[in-house]
Amino acid sequence: MIKHLKWLSVLATIGMLLILLGGALVTKTGSEDGCGESWPLCEGQVIPSEFTFEMVVELSHRAVTGVVGIAVLALSILAWRKIGHIREVKFLSFLSVFFLVLQALIGAAAVMWGQSDFVLAAHFGISLISFASVFLLMLLIFEIDRKWDTKTLFIQKKHRIEIYALSLYTLIVVYTGALVRHTESHLVCGDWPFCTNTSPFAFSDYSPEQWIQMGHRLAAGILFIWTIVLFIKMVKNYKTSKVMYWSWIITVSLISLQVFFGAMIIFTVLNMGVALMHALVISCYFGMLSFFILLCSRSERKQKMNLPIDSDESNTNTASN
Repeated sequence: MIKHLKWLSVLATIGMLLILLGGALVTKTGSEDGCGESWPLCEGQVIPSEFTFEMVVELSHRAVTGVVGIAVLALSILAWRKIGHIREVKFLSFLSVFFLVLQALIGAAAVMWGQSDFVLAAHFGISLISFASVFLLMLLIFEIDRKWDTKTLFIQKKHRIEIYALSLYTLIVVYTGALVRHTESHLVCGDWPFCTNTSPFAFSDYSPEQWIQMGHRLAAGILFIWTIVLFIKMVKNYKTSKVMYWSWIITVSLISLQVFFGAMIIFTVLNMGVALMHALVISCYFGMLSFFILLCSRSERKQKMNLPIDSDESNTNTASN
């Protein structure tokens, strides 16, 4: 049963990534109204009599969301029943289904009644939380074999707070990025990293769309620098933990790729493949942060319950400080 649960968790996680990419594709191709104001039907029909490109994109996204929704629901139920004794499983199972349903309802509401760009921009962040929940469920299922050791890891309180803050800030950056998409502000600045490199501080000439674009770039730049700084702290303080070391290597690689693809969106004049990679990388980055939150919650529990802390890890932390 555990073997089947592993396969289901992998499929559900990949499916959630497809939902995220599908949502980004719908927005980037302007296919939000591909089925008119009809949901879950398309133009009031189960199978439309005529198809357009936008309709195919929107219908494909709805179909993938429906199939993956069933997989996530099955994963949540089976995980609850089979490994519900693991502390985080029931909570993550609930989050996975709750936020998946929530993002579907927001999408449906946008189709039938319309929403402002500022409301729609929250859609991607909600989907990210659902993806992160499924991703963590998958990690918990694979952790049963104890292929990697996380039980002995203890993360200091000051580092836990910084990880929590970075994760929350990431959602803010994601929101600003989604706002760029929904307000069609992708290419309002022709240069990078400044809006106009020849006059980088001509703020008085900015249009509202340029303020949105440059606000996102500034927020993303801060996220990049913050991640690098925290990466250095983590490698220094938890160098005996292979899980922390390699996880942070992956995380800092992802944020570097995110900056690269963000710049390439401008240089390639919004190439669709580059834009989708931009959405994919930030999703994986947030998935890694959610993993660190899981590890932090375990360390917090150890501290509250006065559970034993691995001596080697504790000594390493003390010596580093």
